[in-house]
Amino acid sequence: MKRDYYEVLGVSRDASADEIKKAYRKKAMEYHPDRNPGNHEAEEKFKEAAEAYDVLSTPEKKSRYDQFGHAGMSGSGMGGGYSADFDLSSIFERFGDLFGGGFGGFSGFGGGGGSSRPRVRKGSNIRVTVKLTLEEIAKITEKKLKIKKMIPCRTCHGQGAVDKSDLQTCPKCNGQGQVMHQQRSMFGIIQQAVVCDHCQGEGVVVKKPCSTCSGTGVVKGEEVITISIPAGVHDGMQLSMREKGNAAQRGGINGDLIILIKEIEHPLFERDGNNLFLNFYISFPQAALGGSVEIPTLDGYARVKIAAGTQGGQILRLQGKGLPELNSNRKGDLIVNVNVWTPKNLTKEEKQIIEKFENSENFKPKPDKQEKGFFHRVRQIFN
Repeated sequence: MKRDYYEVLGVSRDASADEIKKAYRKKAMEYHPDRNPGNHEAEEKFKEAAEAYDVLSTPEKKSRYDQFGHAGMSGSGMGGGYSADFDLSSIFERFGDLFGGGFGGFSGFGGGGGSSRPRVRKGSNIRVTVKLTLEEIAKITEKKLKIKKMIPCRTCHGQGAVDKSDLQTCPKCNGQGQVMHQQRSMFGIIQQAVVCDHCQGEGVVVKKPCSTCSGTGVVKGEEVITISIPAGVHDGMQLSMREKGNAAQRGGINGDLIILIKEIEHPLFERDGNNLFLNFYISFPQAALGGSVEIPTLDGYARVKIAAGTQGGQILRLQGKGLPELNSNRKGDLIVNVNVWTPKNLTKEEKQIIEKFENSENFKPKPDKQEKGFFHRVRQIFN
C-alpha cells in the first residue's frame, strides 16, 4: 500500500505551500543519492518524496488527491501506478533547483564520486476530452478513441538510424550522458554533473540519420486506444493512462494520455455529488385520490405509491437510485420533487365539472403547520 503523501513529507493536511516545499527539500537532502551511494532504500524514499511533493505542490493534483486519495492519482485503475513517472533523471530535471549547490545532478555530493546514467527522453502528454451521459457515469464505461500522435518510426524501429552501426557512443561523455563541471564556491571546489551538450544527455549520437524520421525516431501517426472509465466520475475530473501519449525520440518513454471528463447535461436529472434530483409531475386526480406512479431512474423506472391528498412540493427519496461513489460500493439517492400539474387548456365540459367543486369546503386551501417549505423538507430527508 502506498503511504499517505502528507505522511511521506511529514506535514499536516492544512500545511501551506511554503511548508510543503521546505519539508520536501529536507527529505530530498536526507535521501539524496549522492549522500547515500548504493543505498537502494534511500533512493526509493527519495523518489517517494518527489512523488508526494509533485502532487501536494500542484493545486489541481492536491485537490484531486484530497478528494479521492491515491485512486485519483493513478487514474482509478487505468494504467498502473503514478510513481513510475519518477525516476532519478526526471526528479532532477523537475525539482533540481530546490536542492541548491551541488545537489543539482548525479555529480557526487561535494566532489565525491556518484552515479551517472544517460538521459532518457520522455514523449509529451496528450490531452483529450471524453463526453459522458449520466447513464454512462453510473457504470464502468469503455470508449474507443482514435488518437493522432507521434509513433515510433517503422523504418528504423524508433532508434533514429536504420542500422545500429550508425549509432555511436558519444565521444564527449563516453555514453554517460553527463560531463563533470567544476566551480569554485566559498566551500571550495564543487563538482557537478551537467547534461552533455553533444548528445543532449542520451549517451549516443546518430552518424547516419534515418531518412524517414530524419533521425528523431518518431513520425506522425494514429492509434485506436480503448479506455475503461470507472463508475462515479464527475465533470472536470482528469484520468490518465501511462505511456499512451506521444512516443519519445529515439526509444525514450512515451508520454501519458490525459483524459478530461465532460458531463453531458441530462434532460431529466440534475446532479449534486452522487445524488440526483428530479422534478416529477402528477395529475390532480392522482394527487387527490392517490395511487401508484412510475418514476424514471437512470436504469429504468421505479413504481412508487402516492398517498391520497398529496400536496405539490412533497419530497420523495429513492435510496440507492443515484450515482455510485467512485471506487466504492455506495450509491447516492434520487430525490424527487413531486409537483401537481394544473391543466392549462380546459374544454367547456371540463370547466363545468370543476366549477361544481369551486365552493366545496374540501377544495379550499387549508394549510396547517405541518406543511413545511421545500428546503426544510429536503433537510429533513437528509437528516
